[in-house]
Amino acid sequence: MLSMKTQEFYLVEEIAEKLRLSKMTIYRYMKAGRLHAHKVGKEYRIASADFKHFLQATKK
Repeated sequence: MLSMKTQEFYLVEEIAEKLRLSKMTIYRYMKAGRLHAHKVGKEYRIASADFKHFLQATKK
């Protein structure tokens, strides 16, 4: 397993921009368990591996 220091993370805003969705939609995906995120302080971070997994799961 990769440590948090060597793994790339995205902010909710970055994921929303990449997918052309609102931040609220991304938060809903996180709450529903469709997109895994880590809370760091007051912000959520999404690992690049989790984002790739989410993209593959939504393409089906």
